[in-house]
Amino acid sequence: MVGGRNLTLELFLISFFLSFVFIFDQNSESVYSGRLHLVSDLLQALFKEAYSLQKQLMELLDMVHMDPSADENDDILSMVVVIHSLLDICSVISSMDHAFHANTWKFIIKQSLKHQSVLKSQLKHKDIITSLCDDILFSFHSCLQLAEQMTQADTQDNTDYRLFQKTLKLCRFFANSLLHYTKEFLPFLSDSCCTLHQLYLQIHSKFPPSLYATRILKAQQEEIAGAFLVTLDPLISQLLTFQPFVQAVLDSKLDLPCELQLPQCLLLVVVMDKLPSLPEDVQTLWCTENQSSEATTRTPLLKAMFYSFEQCSGELSLPVHLRGVSTKGQAEVAVTLYQHVCVHLCTFIATFHPSLFPELDAALLNAVLSANMITSLLAMDAWCFLARYGTAELCAHHVTILAHLIKSCPGECYQLINLSILLRRLFFFMAPSHQVEFIQKFSPKEVENLRLWQYISFQALSAELKRQTAEEVATVGTAQCREWLSSSHTLGDLESLNTVLSSLLALCHSAGEALDVRQQTAIMEAGSQLWPFLNIKQVTGQPCVQQTFSLLLPLLGFFIQTLEPQLISQVVTLQTSLLKFEPPDHVRLAMLDFLSTLGKLFIPQAIQDKILPNLSCIFALLLSERNWLIEQHALEAFTLFAEGTNHEDIVPQCISSEETKNKVVCFLEKTGFIDETEVAKVERVKQEKVLFWERFAKVTTEESKWPPSQPYAQRAHPELLLEEEYRSALLAAAGAVEATESLLQKAPAPPWLLMEMEALQERIEKLKRML
Repeated sequence: MVGGRNLTLELFLISFFLSFVFIFDQNSESVYSGRLHLVSDLLQALFKEAYSLQKQLMELLDMVHMDPSADENDDILSMVVVIHSLLDICSVISSMDHAFHANTWKFIIKQSLKHQSVLKSQLKHKDIITSLCDDILFSFHSCLQLAEQMTQADTQDNTDYRLFQKTLKLCRFFANSLLHYTKEFLPFLSDSCCTLHQLYLQIHSKFPPSLYATRILKAQQEEIAGAFLVTLDPLISQLLTFQPFVQAVLDSKLDLPCELQLPQCLLLVVVMDKLPSLPEDVQTLWCTENQSSEATTRTPLLKAMFYSFEQCSGELSLPVHLRGVSTKGQAEVAVTLYQHVCVHLCTFIATFHPSLFPELDAALLNAVLSANMITSLLAMDAWCFLARYGTAELCAHHVTILAHLIKSCPGECYQLINLSILLRRLFFFMAPSHQVEFIQKFSPKEVENLRLWQYISFQALSAELKRQTAEEVATVGTAQCREWLSSSHTLGDLESLNTVLSSLLALCHSAGEALDVRQQTAIMEAGSQLWPFLNIKQVTGQPCVQQTFSLLLPLLGFFIQTLEPQLISQVVTLQTSLLKFEPPDHVRLAMLDFLSTLGKLFIPQAIQDKILPNLSCIFALLLSERNWLIEQHALEAFTLFAEGTNHEDIVPQCISSEETKNKVVCFLEKTGFIDETEVAKVERVKQEKVLFWERFAKVTTEESKWPPSQPYAQRAHPELLLEEEYRSALLAAAGAVEATESLLQKAPAPPWLLMEMEALQERIEKLKRML
C-alpha cells in the first residue's frame, strides 16, 4: 500500500467534511430559523459533493492490495483508520440516505474481509459489531413502525408498502453483513457476545408472540420472518461453539427485564434444537457448569431453560401461540408456548449424550421440586417422556428412587406433592413384572408403606393385582383406624391416621369397584366412627385436625348413599358452623367435594328441615367467595348438585344475589365473567407479570412450604421463622392493596367494595389492639 500517511490525512479531512455536511444538513431547519429555503440548494450541492467524494475514495481504496506477509506498519494502521473513519460516517448518515448508508457498510465489511489476514488483530471488532447491531435494530424498528402504520390504515398505501419492503431489505442486508463478519472474525469477538445476545433478545421482544410486540398484520409478520428473522438462525449456529457466547447466554447473574424473558426462553429452545448435531465437547460446554475459578459462573442449559420458562408466566397464562410444525398432508397448527417448549425439550432429551445423563437427572429432579407449578409440570411431562422413550428398567429404577424420596420427606411440603404426582404418573408406565416387584418391595401390608400407596392410582394395575392390593390396603387401613379409635385419641397420633385415611381415599377413588361389600362397609364404618371426634374448636385451631376433616369429608361422600341420615345432618351442620370461622382453602374445597355428592341423595322428610337450610347457606357463602379457586370449585359443585338433586326447591335459595346468579349463568353458558378485549387482556397480563414476579421471584423454601401438620403444642417454631412469616404476610397484603389501587385507576369500583374495605379496616384495628 503506497502513500499511507497521505491517504490517512485525506480520509480524516473527508470524514470531517462529510460529518460536518451531514450533521449540518440534519439540523439545518433549526439553525436557519425558517430561512432554510435560502441555502437549501447549497446544502444539497454539498451533500452531493460529499457523496461523490466518498464514492470515489471507496473505489480507489477497493483497488488497494496489501501484502499478507506484512507486519504491523503504517499501511496496516492506515487501513484500520480508513475502516473506522467510515464507521464514524455510518453513524452520521444512518437516518439520512439508506443507499449511501448500505454502500458504506458494504465497503467496510468487504475491506475487512479482503484484508482479514493483516487486519484481524488491529480492527476494533467490538465497535464494528456494536455499530452494526445498532443499525440492525434501528432498521428493524423502522420496519415495524411502517408495518404498524399499514395495520392502522383502512386501506394499504402502495407507497408505504414499497417503503416497508425497502426497509426490510435493508434489515436483511445488515443481518447478512453481521453474519459474514461474525463468521470470519469469531475468535476476536469474545467481548461482543453480550451485544450479539442482546440483539437476538431485543429483536424477538418486538415480534410476535411477545406480549411487547408491535401489532402488525399476519402478512407483514410472515414477510419479516421470511426475509429477516431467518438470518438470525445461522448466526446462532455460528456462535454455538464459541465459549464466550455460551457464557453470555448462560450467565448465572443474567438479570433480564420482563420483555426479554420470553426471547431468552425461545433462544434456549433454539440451542437445544441445534446441539445434538454438534460434537460432544460442545454439548458438554452447554450442559454443564463451568468448573474453573472464573468470576462469573455458567448455569447448565437445562437448568437455565427451566428458570427462563418459569419467568414466562404471562405468556403461559394467556397463552401466546407459536408456529407449529406442519405434518405431511396436514395444515400447520399453532401451538402454545408450553407445547412448544415441551416438544422441543423431549426431542432434546431423546438425543441427549449418555455422558451427560447425570446432568439430565439433576435438572429434571430440581425442576420437579420447583415451587413454580407450571415448571414442575413441564419437568414431569419430560420425565414421563423419558420413562416411555427409555427402557422399562430405567422407568422402574426411577419409580423406586421416587418412592424412597417420598418416604424420607419430613412432613407436608410442596416438594412432597410434586414428587407424589410424578410417582403416580410414572407408575402407569411400569411393566407389569416391575409393578409386582414394587408391590413386594413396598408391600401395602406394612403400615409405613401406606405413605406411598396414598399417592398411587390402582387403575395402573392389572385386574388381579388391583383386587389383591386393594384388599391389602383396605385391611391394613381399617385396622389402623380401629386401633386409633381404641387408643387414647391423642393429636400426636393424627399424622399417621391422616396417612391411613388418605390411602383409603385413594383406594376408593381409583379402585372402588374392586372392593367387595364387606370391605366397603368396613371403610364406611371407620369413617363414621371417626367423625364424632371432630369439633369446631379443634378444626379451626389445629392444622392436623383440619387435614383429618378434609380427608373424612370426601371419604364419607364416596359412601353417601349408605350413610346414616343422622350422620349426614351432623356433617352439614358442622360445615355451616365452621364457615363462620373462615377456614383455610383446602378445608373449603373438601366441603365442596362433599356437597357435590349430595345431589345423588334423596334426603328423608324427617331431616330435611335440618339439612336443606344449612345446605343453601353453605352454597350461598361459597358461591360468593372472592377467591377464584374456591369460586370455580363452588360453581362446579353447585352445578353437579343442581343437576342431580330431587330437591329442586332448594336450588334458587343457594343463589343469594344477582351477582351470584350472573356468575352461575356465565359458568353454565361457558362465557367469561368479564368482557375484556384482547388488547386489554394483554396489557393486564403484562402488569400482573411484573407485579407477581417482583413479589414471588425470590421465594425461599421455608416461605413456600405448607404449614406443618403437627399440633401447635408439639412443634418448635423459631422466632426467626415466625418473623419471616409475618414479613411474608405483610408483603402479600401490601401487594393486594397495590393491585386494588391499580384496578381503581382503570375502572369504577363495584358497589360492594367499600363495605368489604370497611370490614377489613375493622379487622386491622382488632389486630392492632392485639399487639
